[in-house]
Amino acid sequence: MNNLHAPTVPSGPTTAPATNGNASQLTIAELQRKKDILEGELRALGGVLESHGVDMNTSLLTPDGFPRADIDVAQIRTTRARIIRLRNDWKDLMALIEKRLHEHFASIADNDDEPAPPVSADNAAVRDSVPETLDQPFAKVNTVSDNSPAAAAGLKPGDLIRNFGYVNINNHDGLKKVAECVQGNEGRNILVKISRSSGAARPQELRLTLTPRRNWGGRGMLGCHILPL
Repeated sequence: MNNLHAPTVPSGPTTAPATNGNASQLTIAELQRKKDILEGELRALGGVLESHGVDMNTSLLTPDGFPRADIDVAQIRTTRARIIRLRNDWKDLMALIEKRLHEHFASIADNDDEPAPPVSADNAAVRDSVPETLDQPFAKVNTVSDNSPAAAAGLKPGDLIRNFGYVNINNHDGLKKVAECVQGNEGRNILVKISRSSGAARPQELRLTLTPRRNWGGRGMLGCHILPL
C-alpha cells in the first residue's frame, strides 16, 4: 500500500512477530510500554469491527448457513483471530508485569536497611542523559495537503516516520498496519515519532500528535501521502 489517502485493512494473514517475544528480558517500564502498544492495537482492531457494524459475537452467516454478502467476512474473521491472539498476549503480559512488580517491591523491602548511594552532579547528569531508544524509520511523508489533519499535526514532506502509534519497522507490514491504526483511531490522538532533516549535523527527533478525521475537506482521514522506505 503506497497511498494512505484511503486506508484499508488487509484480509490476509499478517507477518507481524509474536507480541510477547523476549518479554521476560524487558524492564518494567518497557513492559508497560509494550502493554500500551498492545492496548492501542486492540482499540484499532475493535474500530475495524465497528466500521463493519459487527462485534466479536455477530454472526457472519445468513439464516440458511451461507456467508453474508453485506460484509467482508474474510477480513472480519482475520481481525477477530488477531484480537483473540492479542487478548491472550495481553493477559500473559499483565501476569508478567504483576510478577515483576512483586519482585521489585520485594527487592526494595530487602534493601530498606541499606543506606542509599550518594547522588552527585556527575552521576545525576549521566542518569538524565540516557537517550530514548529510537526505532529505525520505516516510511517517508511524500506530500501533505493544506488544512489536513496531517498538516495540523505538523507533518511535513520529507519527514521520516519511526513510530505511528503502535506501528514500527518490525510490524508495519507494508504500511498496512498504519492504515489499520488510522481506521481504528478516528477522532483519537495518535503519537507519531518522526525524524526531520534540519540542515544540521543531526536531524530533529519530534513527537507529533495526529488525529485522523473525516470531512476535513480532502481525501481520507490524514490528508498526506506516505511511502514505505
